[in-house]
Amino acid sequence: MTIRSPLLLLIPLLLHNTAVDAADVYEAGSVRVQLAVIAKNLEHPWSLTFLPDGSQLVTERAGRLRVIRDGTLVREAATGLPELAVAGQGGLLDVILHPEFEDNQTLFLSYAHRNSNGMTTRVARARFDGKYLSNVEVIFEALPRSKTTRHFAGRMVFDPEGHLYISVGDRGEKDRAQNTRDDAGGVHRITINGEPAPGNPFLNNSDVNDSFFTYGNRNIQGMTLHPKTGEVWSHEHGPRGGDEVNIIRAGNDYGWPKVTYGIAYSGVPISSKTTMAGVTDPLYYWDPSIAPSGMAFYTGDLFPEWQGDLFVGALKMRKLVRLSLDGENVTNAEDLLTGLNERIRDVRMGPKGALWLLTDSAKGKVYRMTPAK
Repeated sequence: MTIRSPLLLLIPLLLHNTAVDAADVYEAGSVRVQLAVIAKNLEHPWSLTFLPDGSQLVTERAGRLRVIRDGTLVREAATGLPELAVAGQGGLLDVILHPEFEDNQTLFLSYAHRNSNGMTTRVARARFDGKYLSNVEVIFEALPRSKTTRHFAGRMVFDPEGHLYISVGDRGEKDRAQNTRDDAGGVHRITINGEPAPGNPFLNNSDVNDSFFTYGNRNIQGMTLHPKTGEVWSHEHGPRGGDEVNIIRAGNDYGWPKVTYGIAYSGVPISSKTTMAGVTDPLYYWDPSIAPSGMAFYTGDLFPEWQGDLFVGALKMRKLVRLSLDGENVTNAEDLLTGLNERIRDVRMGPKGALWLLTDSAKGKVYRMTPAK
């Protein structure tokens, strides 16, 4: 069992440099951008969100919740986190705010948890006062647990009705994604109290767990709301090939592992089919894989030429991808920031029109991207 105690979690903070670096200029297609390092020496940062006062919260997969205030990384990590396990791809994952956070100071964390039955993905709700988490309550736990340390997923998003969507990976055991009595390999939609959300597509189906909204998803590492339709868009990792962009729609089977554009890491085929009746085809896919992570629509004013475009980080291919859209059709894919040579873990639309990026390494960074001056 790998559990980080509060005292152990504070030790690496003494090594963190919180100074902001000067901005570097990059060519991003036809646009010149500045990348300013807002924070660095973060241990595998995984997710970022924005507080009402303009501060940022960042999760480190190693088990810390950090605050960036006035452009400076606060040295002390937030305390009061739920018990979590750091192993393989698991640890502290996503953080998002309650839609009414300004009134209730409530946030939600996804993370890996271990007990004698194995590991799983959990979501906890808590109050956050800027330094300390209180009233921590587990509201979701994917069951059954397993011994693997892969494919926890953990991305979360609220829909316009205030229901919480949670992605759970197949845990590296691909057939679980088609077992609808098993919480792995799908998207779950719950209320803020952890109950299956009203209107879930399988509430009256005894063969499917009530919280399921979709299934047949391998490992969703990016979810975001479309700024006009309010629908949840996602992307997920394929194996060797077959990373997908999808719209998460009620009751849909996204096919893993019955259909895929990828093959096993060993080179052995997984399926002879890339489409079949009853399975939702992806809007777009990558082959070879880019290992997508993080996802955001651009809705700001700083880059008017990017309005409505979808941005996706890439871990394996170390780049930022801009997808141009015509409705639900991807009309162009452009690779950006290839010269940065960083594994991009998260992409967020900032409140003042900037794009924010997290890089995945033992000395990860938080970047703010704005037009070059």
